[in-house]
Amino acid sequence: MRALTVSAHGGLEQLKIVTDLPIPALRSPTDVRVRMHAVALNHLDLFVLAGLPGVTLRPPWIVCADGAGTIDVVGSDVRALAPGDRVLINGGISDRSCPFCLAGEQSLCEHYQLLGEHLPGTAAEYVVLPAANVRVVPAGISWEVAAAFPLVTLTAWRMIVTRARVQPGETVLIWGIGGGVAIAALQIAKRLGARVWVTSSSDAKLARARTLGADETFNHATVDIAREIRDRTSKRGVNVVVDDVGEATWERSLRVLGKAGRLVTCGATSGPMVQTDVRRLFWNQWTIMGSTMGNDREFDAVVHALGEGALEPPIDKVYRLEDARAAYERLAHAEQFGKIVLRVRDD
Repeated sequence: MRALTVSAHGGLEQLKIVTDLPIPALRSPTDVRVRMHAVALNHLDLFVLAGLPGVTLRPPWIVCADGAGTIDVVGSDVRALAPGDRVLINGGISDRSCPFCLAGEQSLCEHYQLLGEHLPGTAAEYVVLPAANVRVVPAGISWEVAAAFPLVTLTAWRMIVTRARVQPGETVLIWGIGGGVAIAALQIAKRLGARVWVTSSSDAKLARARTLGADETFNHATVDIAREIRDRTSKRGVNVVVDDVGEATWERSLRVLGKAGRLVTCGATSGPMVQTDVRRLFWNQWTIMGSTMGNDREFDAVVHALGEGALEPPIDKVYRLEDARAAYERLAHAEQFGKIVLRVRDD
């Protein structure tokens, strides 16, 4: 079996195509095996390559958490799927038995693991995973879109809908438009009837964001975001801030947050350590919340929306699996607008 792997943490030189891996067998009667067609990159893949605390690679380690392909084999207890079905993958694996799972909150599972980080990933010709983690691709959706859709859209849906509970007419600020989660958050917030303001250091990305419905755009490299937003809102601030940047933006995120505002985060691409003035936190009655991936109900909801023609992620660029280094480099330099996809199969 052919796969994109790393054997040690480090730089792009660690990425390697291997061709002699065994085809994985089903581990459980509730598993399926998927013959992969395409996978998509996420910032998680850069972090795994560089090294994450508590994550140990077993070389050759297969990378990536996102992907789509065709069901190849199903376990004896699988009824809703059959060989030949086109499916997309939810890369968050839960044990389905802990108290959180039994309450329907699979992404809070006590033994939660992500493909490509804690478990071998999707960038291979075949992947085995629980049937509960795949859904049939809606009609008319390409392999590239199906591969790019799950992780970022599921993550953004939980942030915007479930955690922040964005309401019609509210104002939402999203940092760093261009990345997959930020774009999905923009699409979902607009679907809910919110006003969406976005930032980027690229005027070209801001222009693209306007075509997706962004109401206001700010170049955070040239504009004092906090002052500009306070001026535009007569010092009231915004209702919700989506911040997955971390250290570089956290203080400004709080400065633009209005009374009873909500800040929701799913990442820390610029660093994990932030400072918060707790006096402003309690005085303004803010809610600061974290969010990771999503549960089965949310996965069903986003796939249903995709089938309705909504929330389709823009595809930035498609690479062959053999050109993965160039794809990783583009992501590392934040050159993309939308999702970067790797084609595993050419058909």
